Formats: sequence, structure tokens, C-alpha cells
Amino acid sequence: MGSPKKNEVLLEIKDLRIEGYADEEWIEIVHGIDLTLHRGEVMGLIGESGAGKSTIGLAAMGFARDGCRISGGSVEFDGMELTTTPKADLRALRGSRIAYVAQSAAASFNPAQKLIDQHTEAPVHYRMKKRLEAQEDAMELYERLRLPNPTEIGFRYPHQVSGGQLQRAMTAMAMACRPDLIIFDEPTTALDVTTQIEVLAAIRDIVDQFNTAAIYITHDLAVVAQMADTIKVLLKGNEVEEASTVEMLENPREDYTKSLWAVRSFKREQRARPTDATQPIISVEHIDASYGNSDVKVLDDVSFDIYPGMTVAVVGESGSGKSTTARCITGLLPPTAGRILFDGQELPARYQDRSKEQLRQVQMIYQIADTALNPQMRIGDIIGRPAEFYGNLRGGALKNRVDELLDLIELEPSKFYYRYPSELSGGQKQRIGIARALAADPRMIICDEVTSALDQLVAEGILKLLDRLQEELDLAYMFITHDLATVRSIADEVVVMKQGKVVEQGPKDEMFTPPHHPYTDLLLSSVPEMDPNWLTALLEERGVDNIGEAADTGKSALKPGE
Repeated sequence: MGSPKKNEVLLEIKDLRIEGYADEEWIEIVHGIDLTLHRGEVMGLIGESGAGKSTIGLAAMGFARDGCRISGGSVEFDGMELTTTPKADLRALRGSRIAYVAQSAAASFNPAQKLIDQHTEAPVHYRMKKRLEAQEDAMELYERLRLPNPTEIGFRYPHQVSGGQLQRAMTAMAMACRPDLIIFDEPTTALDVTTQIEVLAAIRDIVDQFNTAAIYITHDLAVVAQMADTIKVLLKGNEVEEASTVEMLENPREDYTKSLWAVRSFKREQRARPTDATQPIISVEHIDASYGNSDVKVLDDVSFDIYPGMTVAVVGESGSGKSTTARCITGLLPPTAGRILFDGQELPARYQDRSKEQLRQVQMIYQIADTALNPQMRIGDIIGRPAEFYGNLRGGALKNRVDELLDLIELEPSKFYYRYPSELSGGQKQRIGIARALAADPRMIICDEVTSALDQLVAEGILKLLDRLQEELDLAYMFITHDLATVRSIADEVVVMKQGKVVEQGPKDEMFTPPHHPYTDLLLSSVPEMDPNWLTALLEERGVDNIGEAADTGKSALKPGE
């Protein structure tokens, strides 16, 4: 039997209809979608939050999430009709011939098992490889995906690696059985731009090497331009249009598609640092930090200031120390050297030693709202808890404060107060995270990648909301991000970090004007462009034809000329 041909149809979806259960009735949420995917082909699904991208991607596996059901149409995978295939046969198919890479690796891994144990589970279970052989293959994939110490990193637990490393480990795990089809659901959303290049190149390389088909779900148009052969645009469960990537980028037909191409137009005026005797609200002075009893510094002589009413963006690749610096500021990780001042007064290093008033002043908004909000609590209780703790509010006064905060984040109190997080969209959940931070009435908020998990239209709405709140409440923001478009939109000053050190900092306009520090230049040059040939040209410029070659030769796909 010959190997499958590249132009063979692998997946064919016809008139797909999916219903969701809400308010005690079934409501159609995907309305008659058609999709044809050939072996070795990548189709990009794009559209704003609620468009049905992930729902359709899961249906390609014959799966409907809780509260949903496939109500009509056909899903045929390699001659098998998945809508009528017995559940036992579907379970055997998933993980072996069809794999899924989720957006949030942190929420997808078992925290109690080592990475390599989770990686080898599928190939061993399906008797494709013996355990030792599966472990060796895992290490090869880790190397191909440019994970550090590929022979050792698999023996760590999920919490012992960075978010970007965890996302790459999940991509490797999906490839363990060399599936015919992989569903990539926003696989690079949580990655910095340099790591993203490596993962994108690795995905493209493996798809090409193994003739694997893929559905690539994303809200990042520049990323899908590098990955997809064809693009399907979705809106509220309907197809807007489909075309080859080149045609879609050069000549989108529909107004909605053109509006997606035009998003991220928001850019507020840069605020100048106060010239009078205004005191920084936060001063980070020469701090070092390590984890556990290790002598290895994860932060090394980090210093910067944040002034009232201003936004300082902290950027850098995965593992550069951005979130670790935030942990030091909040007292979750005491520095081993240096100090942190709030409004001129030194803060105790450990949060346990800080007063309630000191704790109140600095709050956080987290990257993944799904894991940051208690799924068993109603929205009113989630927001009300810090208002009760810090403001000593009870009864009617507490209810009024929560209603006021919901109004402030542009969500109607009567509709959202008694809902659970699972009943909200991603953008709405992030707004609840903002309201919870505001409930303490802080003077500074640390925003940790708060728009990275959101589509571009929703993200722009969140940025505008944060900007309005900053103006109204005179808030200072520390904005941790790997998205340089976000930095351009909202930052006043920029701090660039690499391997635990500050390599460059200054006003935003100066930071985006050449000449740059070499590392800053690397970050800027790694931002994907709306050009299907951009990634290929970048890898060629940096002396790497593909990520497999980089892994085999020991080259880095990141550093030009290395």
C-alpha cells in the first residue's frame, strides 16, 4: 500500500449544525458550515470571540463540548462518519489519528504528573511505541521545538516550566502519535514573539514532513498568514467567506473580513513622565530573586519606576523575568537583594508581612480568566469578595458597590450579577477580572498578558476600557506583554527584559525609534507581518531553512547569523 497522497481529501464537513443549551432550550450556534481539508493542507479558521471557531474545530474530532450537541450535517474523516461512530471508536481515534492542541497549556496538563509521563501516555496506550522508545521520541520532539535541555525538561512538572515552554511541550505531545490531523486552537497565543517563531516554524515543518493536515484556529491574522493554505472567516456561527491565503489577504470580499484586517487602530497619546517633584508610585531598586534554595538568579539587578497615571509596559521573551518581577512587587516572591518602594516607603518583602492597606494598593489582572475566576462562585460574589475584605462592606452597600463596578466595566448588573464564569465569553470574563481588581480601590494594577488570550476586536475593547479607567481613576499600570502592538497602543514607557535583566528602558516613542539594543531589535523584527512569505524570509535571513534543521545542527532560529 502506497503512502497517502497529499491531495487526498482527509476531512469533509457538510452542512454542520451545532446547538447549545441555554435558558432551558437548545439554540443553534453553528449554522450549516462546510469544510474540506486535504492531507498536508492547513486551513485557518478566524473570526472574533463567539464566531464558532473552537466549536467547529472540536466537531472535526466528532466532539461537542458540555452543553453543546451536533444536531445536523456530516463530519467525515478518512471515510469514517464521525457523527455516527460509536464513542469507543471515537476515543481510539482521538489522540492517535486526530490530536488537539489547546490554547491554555497551564489548564490542560495534569499538575501532578511529569511532562514526559503525559507525553508518552498516548503512544504507549495505543501500542505504537514502548515506553522507553516513546521517551526518546519525546526528547527528539522537545529538541525540534527548541525546548531547553530537551533530555531533562520532560522530567519536570508543569509548574516548573514557563508558559511558553509548556505550550511547546503540549504541541510535542500532540505530535507523539504522528496524527493525520491536528487541531491547533490558538497554540501560540500565550507565547512571546521569538518563541512563537520557533513554534510556528516547527508546526509548519512537521506538517510538511509527515503530510499532516491541520486546522489552525486563531485571532491573529498575521500568524494565520504564515500557517494556512486557505482561510475561512466566521461570524456568529456562519461562514463569511473562504479563499486561499494570498487571495484573502490581498482581496477580501466581505466588509466584515475587511474590518478584521483593520483592527488594532486604537492608540492613545503617550503621557510624559512628570517633571516636577512627583514621586513614583512604585520604585523597583536593584532587585535580585531566585526560586527555592537555588543560587541561580532569575532576576539580576532589576530597576525601574512607575509613576501615577502612567503605563509601563514590561516586554521580553518567555522566561525573561517579567512575571517574576510582578511576583516580587506583590510580595509573592521575596527578593534576595534590593528593595521595592511604594509611594516612597519601602514595602516588606513578603506579602504576609504587609498591612491590609499595603496589599490593597497593588492588585493584579491575570492572563487566563478561565483559571483566574472560581467557576463555582457567581460573578457578584467574585467581585464582592475583595470589596468586602478591603472595604468592610456588607449587605446592601456591598451589592451597590458590585453593581457600580459592573457598570464601570460596561456590563449590565441585572444580567451578570448572578451568572457563573462558564456563562460568559472570554472578553466578559476578562472584564470581571478587571472589576475584581478595582474592587480593592487600588492605586496601581499589574496587567499580566490580559489581552493575549482574546481576539483582536475584543482585545481592542479591553485596551480602550483600561485606558478609560486609568483616566477616570488615575491608575498606574504595569503592563506585562509580549504583544508589541499592545505596547504601541497603550504604553507610556517600555522596559525590555532578557534572562532576568533589564537590557533597555525609556519612553515608548524612543524605544520604537532606531537604533535599538540588539535584543530589542530582535523582538521588533520577530513580530509577524501580513505577508504569507514573511516567516520563510525571516528564517532564511537568520540562516535557518526550517526548525528541524535548527534542531539537528544546534543553530538557533532566533539569532541572525548564528
